[in-house]
Amino acid sequence: MRIVLLSGGGGGARFARGLADVLDPGALTVVGNVGDDVEVLGLHVSPDLDSLLYTLGGLVDGERGWGRADETWNALESAAAWGGEDWFKLGDRDLGLHLVRTRALHEGAALSEVTAQLARRLALTARLVPASDDRLRTHVVTPAGTFPFQEWFVRRRHEDDVDDVVCVGAELARPAAGVLEELAKADAVLLAPSNPYLSIGPILAVREIREAIERRSARCVAVSPLVGGQAVTGPAARMLSRMAGGTTPRHVAERYAGLVDVLVVDELDASADASVELVATATLMRDRASERRLAEVVLGVACA
Repeated sequence: MRIVLLSGGGGGARFARGLADVLDPGALTVVGNVGDDVEVLGLHVSPDLDSLLYTLGGLVDGERGWGRADETWNALESAAAWGGEDWFKLGDRDLGLHLVRTRALHEGAALSEVTAQLARRLALTARLVPASDDRLRTHVVTPAGTFPFQEWFVRRRHEDDVDDVVCVGAELARPAAGVLEELAKADAVLLAPSNPYLSIGPILAVREIREAIERRSARCVAVSPLVGGQAVTGPAARMLSRMAGGTTPRHVAERYAGLVDVLVVDELDASADASVELVATATLMRDRASERRLAEVVLGVACA
């Protein structure tokens, strides 16, 4: 069985870990969002790829849900004392990864090559690949103006309502090496319970990736990021309510129109209707066991 998962960080990374736990080594390829990549103090940071690396590799801070466990912040505090920016939180342990990635990119390596090297360091059983090696950046359009994603999400604490999401560079972005090949060989394509606009949307904005999913022969299953019409964390529900008109399974499914065959929703949303087949189960991932249970349900639906 070969599975391709499109994912952001956070809940998507936990779902990826559940899949990796129940699939054979090498069966899972995770295509990670790079729309929220950012340059901080001269370093190339890939927050969603990093969350996937840390979660799959057993390094993530489980309480915060992002970054490294047992983190300290001495370097950032020192940088701030010297007048450097400190609104984007880079921990001391986290810095090591960004230093290695940035140097490799400056020496001419592709982001996918660097990501593969980092994954090998962690001995991941899943393949992790960025959606694109090309520069692709998410911007959000708000009543207060248009902002790069991290400035809106972190610096402005995503308090501004969002009227539109623009993926700058998407028109020229090509899929990273191996993405199209894995999609062509996949027995199922899965969309993680990540924000449809901010995490999955930038991946699908790469035209060849979207077209490959549209013409697939395998089943495509999405997992809703909402529980009872509300987001577990983050602004997904607010964005769906404002931009799509609601937070029902139908509103989530419409974000993936023409792409998915089934939408897996939480039991609290079981009575709703949608434009695609709905499967209801417990989607809240509280621990590794619940991650595995959700993964098994989704795989059962995808490979039925």
